[in-house]
Amino acid sequence: MLKGLDPLLHADLLYVLAAMGHGDEIAVVDRHFPAVTIGARIVRLDGVPGPRALEAILSVLPLDDMLDTPATRMTAFGETDEVPEVCTEFQRVLDMVEREGRWTLGRLDRASFYERARAAFAVVVTGEMRMCGNVLLAKGALEPRDA
Repeated sequence: MLKGLDPLLHADLLYVLAAMGHGDEIAVVDRHFPAVTIGARIVRLDGVPGPRALEAILSVLPLDDMLDTPATRMTAFGETDEVPEVCTEFQRVLDMVEREGRWTLGRLDRASFYERARAAFAVVVTGEMRMCGNVLLAKGALEPRDA
């Protein structure tokens, strides 16, 4: 056990987050996502809702502040202006962990999201049951004073 770390951050997940480099992406996905099929390095957080997994990861992962949208969600098929509830929750977590309003979740259609997830450093499969509970995070760098 380590002090000060979210208990969801187990050894495999911490290793992946630490091994990522600046600009590498990690996908945090729902239980429906075809992580094995896309051939990614997989870390499992079974039974954990997507927004809770995002909160744990963002407690240690700096986002890439060189990007306009270092966090990007998958859009629902035929999505209009109504944002899926799980994505609204992702935005709340982002606002809670970072300065509120600093970033708005980017949006990618399903095919584009899958393509980016294929190239991601790793995929974290959560227990999220709601469809489109998927988000990509681009890792940033820490200034020496922040490390």
